[in-house]
Amino acid sequence: MTPGPLPLQPLDLGTGLRLADPVWLHALWLAPAALLLAWSAASARRRALARLGDASLVFTIAEGAGVARRWLRAWCVALAVASLALALARPQHGERTRDIERRGRDLVFVVDVSRSMLARDLAPNRLERAKLWIKDLVDDLGGDRVALVAFAGAPAIKCPLTQDRAFFRLALEGLDPDSAPRGGTMIGDAIRKVLDDVLEVERGDGVPIDSNRFRDIILFTDGEDQESFPVRAAQLAAEHGVRIIAIGLGDSGEGSPVPTAGDAESFVQHDGSTVRSRLDADTLAQLASVAPGNAFLEVGTGDIDLAQVYRDLIASAGQAVLGSATVTEYDERFMLFLAAALALLAFESLVGEGRRR
Repeated sequence: MTPGPLPLQPLDLGTGLRLADPVWLHALWLAPAALLLAWSAASARRRALARLGDASLVFTIAEGAGVARRWLRAWCVALAVASLALALARPQHGERTRDIERRGRDLVFVVDVSRSMLARDLAPNRLERAKLWIKDLVDDLGGDRVALVAFAGAPAIKCPLTQDRAFFRLALEGLDPDSAPRGGTMIGDAIRKVLDDVLEVERGDGVPIDSNRFRDIILFTDGEDQESFPVRAAQLAAEHGVRIIAIGLGDSGEGSPVPTAGDAESFVQHDGSTVRSRLDADTLAQLASVAPGNAFLEVGTGDIDLAQVYRDLIASAGQAVLGSATVTEYDERFMLFLAAALALLAFESLVGEGRRR
């Protein structure tokens, strides 16, 4: 019966001994291959000497003790190769278990996808710049869970709380003005949606959930709310211990023209005038003033180091235990085989040809 291929997963050899990377045992075939190569070279050498005259006499004069030394060197190389293959297979012996905790916060990125976010006072536009900042930050997050909510006239959950960064980035890339059901800007509705359906701060009977979780809403918007009572929503969030970090985007002076759907070169018109979008810093400042942990960062048409904001306002704050697991650790023994391989190679280099003169 032909044995199956070596497993890619660790191989348990019993008595507490295991190989972490058993696939490297295939390299053991290089040891007999080295001996076969030495034998082939020796045979070729004998045939060459035989052409010089009497084979036994020429061999005695030319070789002498050199044959034994060459075979000693060949065996050293073969054993060194075998030892190196065993070292690469990572033998392990002895195990211990320990409990580990995954700590972090729940971060919900709430992004305004209304048409005003297509204004180009931030390049290439407000929405794309916000997506870029979020993408750069997510790559540096630790054990935090992340979620993504898009909103305009109504909010929509694009990614629930997860530690799957790839899925989050995929949802983030897909954000555009069509990501929300209706046009407009309803900041308060978006905050309430996060509290009810993403963070689930209350049970169905209205009783608050006390889970000792640390939760943040990171809001990206130009702040032009349409009577959705965002300050009241922020007060509700504060009652449940949810912080809001509002990041205001856009020119707060004359504002920037709002592009029309499907045409970045034409702009929305109303009563013969071009509609311009301005940053409503006052609304966002009121929202941030509701609770001490809230913050309003007025980016305007500038730039922001979101990673630094995360380190200053989020990572330095309290963290909850988001999960725990028991892991088994093993003591590595590959060093013994690696040392043997190096010793054999060093000894092989010291063995001379030993030819008689």
